[in-house]
Amino acid sequence: MAAEWSVLVLTCQRGGCVSAFQRELEARRLRGGLGPRPPPLLLAVEDPWAHLGSGGATLNALLVAAEHLSARAGCTVVTSDVLKEAHILILHTGRDFSFDDCGRAFTCLPVEEPGAAAEALVCNLDSLLGTMTHQLCVGSPPGVWVCSTDMLLTVPSAPGIDWDGFQGVRVIAVPGSQAYARNHGVYLTNEQGLVHNIIYRGTEAQIQQCAGPDGTVPLVCGVVFFSSDAAEQLLATHVIPPLDACTYMGLDSGAPPIQLSLFFDIVLCMAGGVTEQDFVKGGGDTSVRNARSVLWAALHAFPLSMACIANASYDYMTTSASDHIRSLTLLPSSASHLCFCKTAHSHVDQPCLLEDGSSVTNCLLEGAVRLAASSVIQHCHLQGPLEIGPGCLLSGLSVGSSPALQGFPLRDVVLQGHHMRLRDLPCRVFTLTGRLDDWQSPAERATYLNMPWAEFFHWTGIREGDLWDAETPQGSRCLLNARLFPVLHAHEALGLEDVLWLLAPVAGERLARWRAAWRMSWQELLPCLDKAAELSARQALFFLQGQHKVRRVLLGRQDSSLLPLARSAVHEGYHEAVLGTLDEVASTAGDAGIAARALSCIAEVLGCMARGEGGLRSGPAANREWASAFGRLESGDIAGGVRELAAERQKWMSRPALLVRAARHYEGAEQILVRQAVMSSCQFVAVGQAELPPLGHWVQVACPARLDLSGGWSDTPPITYEHGGAVVDVAVLVDGCWPIGARVRRISEPELRLVSLGGTPQSEVVAELVCRELEHLQDYCQPHAPGALLKAAFICTQVVQFPSQKPLQAQLMESFRGGFEVHTWSKLPHGSGLGTSSILAGAVMASLYRAAGKAASTESLIHAVLHLEQRLTTGGGWQDQVGGLVPGIKIGRSKAQLPLRVEVEEIQVPDGFTQTLNDHLLLVYTGKTRLARNLLQDVVRNWYARLPSAVQNADALVSNAEECAQALRQGNLPLIGKCLDCYWEQKKCMAPGCEPLAVGRMMDALRPYVYGQCLAGAGGGGFLYVLTRAPRQKEVLHQILAKTEGLGNFSIHSVEVDTGGFSVKVVGCDTEDSACPGEHTAVKAFALTHS
Repeated sequence: MAAEWSVLVLTCQRGGCVSAFQRELEARRLRGGLGPRPPPLLLAVEDPWAHLGSGGATLNALLVAAEHLSARAGCTVVTSDVLKEAHILILHTGRDFSFDDCGRAFTCLPVEEPGAAAEALVCNLDSLLGTMTHQLCVGSPPGVWVCSTDMLLTVPSAPGIDWDGFQGVRVIAVPGSQAYARNHGVYLTNEQGLVHNIIYRGTEAQIQQCAGPDGTVPLVCGVVFFSSDAAEQLLATHVIPPLDACTYMGLDSGAPPIQLSLFFDIVLCMAGGVTEQDFVKGGGDTSVRNARSVLWAALHAFPLSMACIANASYDYMTTSASDHIRSLTLLPSSASHLCFCKTAHSHVDQPCLLEDGSSVTNCLLEGAVRLAASSVIQHCHLQGPLEIGPGCLLSGLSVGSSPALQGFPLRDVVLQGHHMRLRDLPCRVFTLTGRLDDWQSPAERATYLNMPWAEFFHWTGIREGDLWDAETPQGSRCLLNARLFPVLHAHEALGLEDVLWLLAPVAGERLARWRAAWRMSWQELLPCLDKAAELSARQALFFLQGQHKVRRVLLGRQDSSLLPLARSAVHEGYHEAVLGTLDEVASTAGDAGIAARALSCIAEVLGCMARGEGGLRSGPAANREWASAFGRLESGDIAGGVRELAAERQKWMSRPALLVRAARHYEGAEQILVRQAVMSSCQFVAVGQAELPPLGHWVQVACPARLDLSGGWSDTPPITYEHGGAVVDVAVLVDGCWPIGARVRRISEPELRLVSLGGTPQSEVVAELVCRELEHLQDYCQPHAPGALLKAAFICTQVVQFPSQKPLQAQLMESFRGGFEVHTWSKLPHGSGLGTSSILAGAVMASLYRAAGKAASTESLIHAVLHLEQRLTTGGGWQDQVGGLVPGIKIGRSKAQLPLRVEVEEIQVPDGFTQTLNDHLLLVYTGKTRLARNLLQDVVRNWYARLPSAVQNADALVSNAEECAQALRQGNLPLIGKCLDCYWEQKKCMAPGCEPLAVGRMMDALRPYVYGQCLAGAGGGGFLYVLTRAPRQKEVLHQILAKTEGLGNFSIHSVEVDTGGFSVKVVGCDTEDSACPGEHTAVKAFALTHS
């Protein structure tokens, strides 16, 4: 579950960052970072005054939210009625932060989210949004949540907040130690859980009074909820002076500024232990006291309750560098359950140089960059050799800073690069401080660069007068207002070296250069920070390291998904850079497998650019405009083909429909390279010579069907050679017969007669085609063309040379003194899932080889069918031909390598178990059909995208196949059934949508009577095979299904394990052969070697 927001408001300080923050909110909406149903209203709201306070910012944000909701409701004035059913979240970015120019909200965390739809940096804002949306606020009634962003907050997935009968206002607390509470706020509550008071930096006795039985105290964590009634009353105060000064309307009306705290000026007025007199008197000046009086009258009647979340943690982001570094380096006090990692969204050439306990986020570290424990690098592009010691924080350094850093061993320092805007002049400024320095402590008892100021002056030659005006009192001189940092120089460009020299001063030139520069203090720099430029620079660096990630993942053949990065690149306008990198990898890798995946990634980027419009991703990919590029790829010129593809792509980028069509053609190009990779298996096809059968004598092959018991899809290219595959198959007779067959004979006419029969060799002719010219074969690679499989078989067996300058008839007369006639048949319906097309291809090739006077082993036929299906462009795997051409029960395997080789192991089952299997296996024809190719395109696309679910499922398919093989060796029917059920779940994961509703109903009806069940093949229809608990259950299952509604036409068939294997026989000119074993009337038989 998730909270569904009506409005999400992000407040920001006055000063020009509101547009940048609005873009950040919109970016999160685009990439899915605001949940499945993002708020219809996203508002970045600027504080009307420079020092408004969290209370004033809350009232102003509430007014802006109500105004927008009122406008959407068609109102012409602000009405509080719009709050009654609204769910509003207000996030305050708060004050400036010493260690991040964009504030605590946009401080990046060392976190990666592999399950995210789009890849992006994870900021504290994102962490808090996730916590509020998916945990804290789930189930709350309409109202307004207010949350500070100045802390790291984590809560359990089920925080256990009871909203029954809730009224008023509720504060959220987390348990903390009494020692921690000494510098923070805590709640004092009564026995009913109502807040009695808020204690800030209380005495030991006051804090002890707030403690629970376990000794912990409820810490104020910056989160509060106003019911819609309370929010209405708070909103009503915006028109009452002096509270009107908190809003932009007050600013526009000329009201004087006022500063209010959310907790001590708004929430505290509802505490039960506070009197009106004490509350009002607690205001600093007259305007605040007047404001408190108005707030008391409006809100005091509302009950203020507290929910203290057990097992939650709260870590305020202080101005201490030590605290900040510790919070980012996985030490015990950090929010470790956020899954922090050492390297997040970064490319590091030598990761072994990063010590445990260090942290690198959004960086590009080239060469030897050594990082010690307890050090952090963020948003940096650095080139080694560099050595960064412990206790360091580096941020915002560009590659040009690297030479300056190489001469300075860093230790216990904070070194930052800042984007500034001085009026209209953009510039870069560098600041350097010590880890132990305090910004506001008086210089006389404070440090700079971790040493006393007096020692620093002696060390560098700098004088107090260089840093502070004479008018600045001694007690007011501190690091915050020391003019240390060079900004501009009259004659020279400034760089990182102009602050680094402070670490190793050389008297003379550097000091003089430093004195001659116009310098500013951190206090003076803060208003000039260019947050928009900083966010833009971080984004540019993110995609630069992302391009390195693309190279690393593809060239390293890593199972990491690049699809989330592609989505982000499209959302953020960096798609051209990513496309260029993918072009580069595809053209220079020198490997067809890597290039194919790169082309698939390009198709994903193009698909993302279409933004869900333009039609289905799957579709034709043979437009003539792409033919030249395809031709280069077919010829082996990958680099040239990729260049032509990229040039053609530019013509198809203008609208979604063209982008989708371009994506289809990139997937078509990818399939060319996959075919070339798979065709490396041709080296395992060995063809020998055999006696040429007499003219007119048929060579007939009859084959069993196959059942895939586990592991299917792992045999599919490219999965099979990139991941490795394992499939358990059984060769089976269906209703006692071999259901698939082919026969070939030589004829005197120099032509190819291609005949398709009905279900048996004796059936009537269904279709007939005669080829007399080579051009009649040119559509062999179009699977739906008449006779395509048979044409491809003639070409792949090299009975016919295609293409060739020699006419077809001349080839046939020269080599065979005539042509060939081929008959094929199958008793199985189209889309049966029993491997018909591949097994038929094996039957045709076996008979064709023999009729042409050649001999091929079973291993050769398995690989020859792989070759044929790639030429045919159906893109099949190897499990079907293994299942139908190798007898009995076996497991086929392929390693994660090229050339692709399939090795088959017979599974030895206990004596008598084959008959047991026959008694318990049944086939149910579902009456539904679906082409595997429709599923195949999605599976290959998901695999190339390396979706985590696809990678994990590929692992599971292979391991389940090995478990199934072991269960068969044991003769363990229940365990085999468990493997079948597991396999079906894996198939549904690999190809969602492969279980039609009727099939689901059928499986539900059969479940009590079977150990396991699964749709054969890719699923989507065809045959369901079941392993029954009791033997010989055909009639029982028929009765069960006959009583089940909504199944349509089904039929049940017996199956038997075929232990003999397919047969190749040379028979007479006129044959009456049956397709059933033991009934052949062969004149002369030639056994085919199995290996």
